Amino acid sequence: MTDPLLEIVDLKKYFNSPKGKVKAVDGVDLNILKGETLGLVGESGCGKSTLVRATLRLIEPTDGKVFLRGENVLAFSRKRLVEARGQMGMVFQDPHSSLNPRMTVAEILRRPLKIHNLVQGKGQIYNRTVELLETMGLSAEHMIRYPHELSGGQKQRVGVARALAVEPRILLLDEPTSALDVSVQTKILKLLRNTMERLDLTYVFISHDINLIRTISDRIAVMYLGKIVEIGEVDEVFADPLHPYTQGLFKSVPRPDPEHNIRKPPLTGEVPSPIDPPAGCNFAPRCPQKIQQCEKEEPNLKSMGKDREVACWVATEKNV
Repeated sequence: MTDPLLEIVDLKKYFNSPKGKVKAVDGVDLNILKGETLGLVGESGCGKSTLVRATLRLIEPTDGKVFLRGENVLAFSRKRLVEARGQMGMVFQDPHSSLNPRMTVAEILRRPLKIHNLVQGKGQIYNRTVELLETMGLSAEHMIRYPHELSGGQKQRVGVARALAVEPRILLLDEPTSALDVSVQTKILKLLRNTMERLDLTYVFISHDINLIRTISDRIAVMYLGKIVEIGEVDEVFADPLHPYTQGLFKSVPRPDPEHNIRKPPLTGEVPSPIDPPAGCNFAPRCPQKIQQCEKEEPNLKSMGKDREVACWVATEKNV
């Protein structure tokens, strides 16, 4: 494995609540390699969005380290953090709430250019703004519009253009197409792919759409209740998922086949509370393959071959 562009080490984010600490992200280790698309999947509420926000320090992590090209982002001063964010872009899930309704598209795109001092003079700012819009399939006429005057797809394109304005090395995308219809999703994904190839970008793509992740990703990381339970090359993981949760997650994907009947739900039971997670493996209360060790001792990610890791006592026992 080559040296990671972004390395997340034992990252934790706990929130205080009247009932106790909510362990939204609970000790995540993850490496993102230069030039790849890493797909991050899991059920709603498993901590995917919190993980990327904590990585960027949009919310402050409780503990852990995040290394960007070997430097710990969590130790940066405010000034150094602003500089680092110039290398890490973020595209948010909801294009309707992620854009300031009181700013025109031009103002939205010019702000990061000014903050990071990337261009000088009105002429350069104008040219760069138009370039960003054209990159996303929009035109100069969109500069004077406000977000409410744009369609959902156009808003998301502006969100991507804003993230690209600072010329980042890595782009973290939090379900960027979930609020869009299928035809618009396809156009956005094509633009993202073309932009990645042209600018040599690295993507972390969050989604609960398993088929989408399978199509666009090089590697896939599966998250459950604040932890990574499996990670590997996308073709290998889909061909032979090792963790019982990954197996159930893939089986739950609907098939466009009217003759295909699901005899029993692939995933039964309720997700445990992140305030009071179970002893041992978090998935043990729902796991049909659990053994005694699963309920007593928490498994850590263990190598299962080249670029393949799984946190499961059953899987590691089978592959000894």
